[in-house]
Amino acid sequence: MDKVSFGYEDVPPEEKTRRVGHVFSQVASRYDVMNDFMSGGMHRLWKNQFVRRIKPRKGEAILDMAGGTGDIAFRMAPSGASITVADINDEMLAVGIDRAQSQGIDGLVWAEENAEKLTFPDRAFDAYTIAFGIRNVTDIPAALAEAHRVLRIGGRFFCLEFSTSTWPGFKQAYDLYSHRIVPKIGQAVAGDEDSYRYLVESIRRFPDMPTFAAMIGKAGFARVSVQPILGGAVAIHSGWKI
Repeated sequence: MDKVSFGYEDVPPEEKTRRVGHVFSQVASRYDVMNDFMSGGMHRLWKNQFVRRIKPRKGEAILDMAGGTGDIAFRMAPSGASITVADINDEMLAVGIDRAQSQGIDGLVWAEENAEKLTFPDRAFDAYTIAFGIRNVTDIPAALAEAHRVLRIGGRFFCLEFSTSTWPGFKQAYDLYSHRIVPKIGQAVAGDEDSYRYLVESIRRFPDMPTFAAMIGKAGFARVSVQPILGGAVAIHSGWKI
């Protein structure tokens, strides 16, 4: 792997890993507030819809990757599933742990993990979830392969991620908003225009829905499906290990 995308730049893989780490260290304390501004609060509805698709159940072991702030794990916790929240960024994990304590949510396991090189044994989980995190991974095929490895036979893979809307007119309006307005909001709210410019650019460089679905299938998953939201501006991808 010679170069990978960091926003609109192409950089060496180790450089992307370092720079993405810096971005999320910068935005950790304001990450959820900025998600509200960037999506008009709609990310909360998307995450609710995502968890409804996952259908977590008591007794299951679920790995929530790139879940540092706890948003998905907190929604799954009432199910009684055993949930491990993993993130490569310890500052994002610290935010999630603080939030869990303040909300009285117990029983979650928190782990600093690289999605490309998980330390968990083979076939350790019944479900693997990742929300708005896969596009920030340096080697996406490696992360998908690791997701497949740590799932049991019959395990479920779910990914919530921004994509490219196919709705005429909406795509152009959303592009205009995200490129021109979101970085300015980042500066006003978090004092960090550059990090939010990267977040917008990373969405634009992420594979479209059919391409990413093909990547999931290539990692070994079967019955791969895509559920577009807002014409594909956001999408829920899923697959099964059989």
